[in-house]
Amino acid sequence: MSRQTFINLPIKDMARSQAFFKSLGFEFNPQFTNDQGACMIISKDHSYAMLLVESFFQGFTKKAIADATKTTEVLIALSCESRQEVDELVTRALAAGGTAPNPRQDHGFMYAHGFTDLDGHVWEVFWMDPNAASPAA
Repeated sequence: MSRQTFINLPIKDMARSQAFFKSLGFEFNPQFTNDQGACMIISKDHSYAMLLVESFFQGFTKKAIADATKTTEVLIALSCESRQEVDELVTRALAAGGTAPNPRQDHGFMYAHGFTDLDGHVWEVFWMDPNAASPAA
């Protein structure tokens, strides 16, 4: 079995958060989705974001939950297959109520932009030219 990644994010409103991410084209696994948590599929069989209502999220930690609108708790980097996909994803996020924390960046071999979701989590969206990577030593 390959290793999987689950990113657990505290959210305030389940319906609002699911609607936001569905408008970006993400799907949810109904087997692991209810009114307290939703399993958003980032990459089938490999990467997921668990959107957890704050009161439920608090059950997994003794620490205070960071207010992502005021402090950076994590930067989530999400790869895309093209520059166009980067632009399309950010455009949909902005139309759904997200914000752009930084201007787009074009480094030639890498193209990046990003969005902040409705709960303040920063999603860095990027494309990297696979031919630009230097061969392993």
